[in-house]
Amino acid sequence: MTGPREQFRPENHPNDHFLMTTVVGSYPKPKWLHRAREMYEDDERDFSEEHFQEAKDDAARLITEEHERSGLDVVVDGEMRRNEMVEYFAHRIDGYEFNGRVKVWGHNYFDKPSVTDEVAYDEEWLVSEYEFTADVAETPVKVPITGPYTLASWSFNEVYDSEEQLAYELAELVNEEIEALVEAGARYIQIDEPALATTPDDHAIVGECLERIVADVPDDVRLGLHVCYGDYSRIYPEILEYPVHEYDLELANGDYEQLDVFTDDAFTKDFAMGVVDAHVAEVESVAEIKDNIKKGLEVVPPERLTVSPDCGVKLLPRDVAYGKMENMVQAAREIEQELDAGELDVTPAASADD
Repeated sequence: MTGPREQFRPENHPNDHFLMTTVVGSYPKPKWLHRAREMYEDDERDFSEEHFQEAKDDAARLITEEHERSGLDVVVDGEMRRNEMVEYFAHRIDGYEFNGRVKVWGHNYFDKPSVTDEVAYDEEWLVSEYEFTADVAETPVKVPITGPYTLASWSFNEVYDSEEQLAYELAELVNEEIEALVEAGARYIQIDEPALATTPDDHAIVGECLERIVADVPDDVRLGLHVCYGDYSRIYPEILEYPVHEYDLELANGDYEQLDVFTDDAFTKDFAMGVVDAHVAEVESVAEIKDNIKKGLEVVPPERLTVSPDCGVKLLPRDVAYGKMENMVQAAREIEQELDAGELDVTPAASADD
């Protein structure tokens, strides 16, 4: 399954080679947006739904434009309207209830939901978000959506016989939302499954979920799978059978120790590799990022490499997040120039057609 990638190459791209640059999803929210949420949730404050919606719109517009200013080829709105990757969707799915906050790591908490009735699709999840961002952006827009396996795994299941059954039911709902996104014009959709590489032997469940998710999705829609941490040897090379075009993987944080997982068996899909660390509040130099990009070229040829951060960068200071994006784009453009000039010796990987 080769990906519809060239549609994302800018018309005025300066180089013959094209390393697509993008972000995974989340981005630091402006401090005033956090304050707006606090006021909206405070019953003693006169801060209406309309006021809060305006604040979210302003933040989404600001961050989309910030991504474009950094030079990214494909942008998102930084998930300005989302509070957490499971909680946000569970609020919009019939059958979920919330019972209180659960500690995730450090000082971070989220409202871990419970499935207390059969899940069902009710209101749209992301269509309005996409339409707003696409209207603001002058560059292509990617839509990240939490996958059904993670939605099931990170919830309490009080209804279905197994987590597997719940995941399959949720996959049908994700499919419904993706069909609505495609109808709205979305051409790049990323399915986030951080739970995948942390649980052994469940790659077959995720594969079946993906088959249900992508049913009837047109061929010109680029589908990615993001797996941000874990032991990738648990899922590779089996995941190459998944019906997606691109795998977005976190490797910078582990200093590329797992890179050989993807070179022992030929990587036959597109590779979106993390080249800046989302967990380190320091901006990597252009030279360092270029070295990281070259590691990606050990796995796939340039025409199948996407350059991105390891994961969402929402926990970083905003100036640091922006600096990482800006240097990442500059590094990618310089690598393209070196490829054009024949200055890099790239060993071609096996193609998806081999």
